[in-house]
Amino acid sequence: MNIQFYLTKLLRGLMTLLLAVTFVFVVLRASGDPAEMMLSDEASPQAIEAFRERWGLDRSYLAQYGTYLAAVVRGDFGDSFRDGRPALQVVVERIPATLQLGITALLITLIIGIPAGILAALHRGKLVDHAAMSFTIFGQSVPNFFLGIVLILVFSMTLRWLPSSGTGTLWHLIMPALTLATATAATVARFTRSSMLDVLHQPYMRTARAKGIPHDRRVLRHALPNAAIPVITVVGMRIGGLIGGAVTIETVFAWPGVGMLLVNAVNQRDLAVVQAVVLLIAFTMVTVNLIVDFTYGWLDPRVEVHNTRKATA
Repeated sequence: MNIQFYLTKLLRGLMTLLLAVTFVFVVLRASGDPAEMMLSDEASPQAIEAFRERWGLDRSYLAQYGTYLAAVVRGDFGDSFRDGRPALQVVVERIPATLQLGITALLITLIIGIPAGILAALHRGKLVDHAAMSFTIFGQSVPNFFLGIVLILVFSMTLRWLPSSGTGTLWHLIMPALTLATATAATVARFTRSSMLDVLHQPYMRTARAKGIPHDRRVLRHALPNAAIPVITVVGMRIGGLIGGAVTIETVFAWPGVGMLLVNAVNQRDLAVVQAVVLLIAFTMVTVNLIVDFTYGWLDPRVEVHNTRKATA
């Protein structure tokens, strides 16, 4: 085990979180005055000033930033401007809905993407391959918000098979999960096909065939394990994309998750909630990427050595 490899990855993850928090802190305060957004147009200058003083907005950006970082380290993400509750509590209430949507989309991604890529590689140049590649082009070309609107028009407005918004039943989950999973499944299918084709042409696969090992066994015992490493990397990277993409999908389908909360909080200039959501998304993506890096290094120790040499070069 190369300790330097893991420490380097952890340090980069912490730096990413710091940059994400800093970016959203600066952008939110540069985009407008929260006091004017939260209060009515008839609010007096005294009321606006009192609001700023109450929430610490009358201090310099540097002082606000230092106070916020110190509070985050203690686990205090501030209070919501809208209802005065802790921002973390407001965000945590929405996590189950987002997890339900994200996990379902991930399962659809794995069920569709990996088998489609494997079949395309095993039947290269044939109808199955062309169909799988057409799916990848479609999935990666069509914006997910546009696909969601089309699904609503077809299955809700025209056929009246599925509800167009909200949550509560399995039927509410189908269209948002399919919309969120389509682009990710297309990416996974393309990378799975590419990785399988590379493995199928390796010398050890020709050796296994020459020894008379059955086709199914060659694929399951030799090809798939060796093709799994780049696929695991892609799947891990796309998990972060599922979390980020949920912001758009939850808005289109009125899904009451973290993404919809973020959109509402931005419109209301609820700084504490926005910062808590962004930090949660950044933490999720960094954590997933770290797990992928560590898994990659465990499956292929050469990755640890290569990355360590690059870091010390």
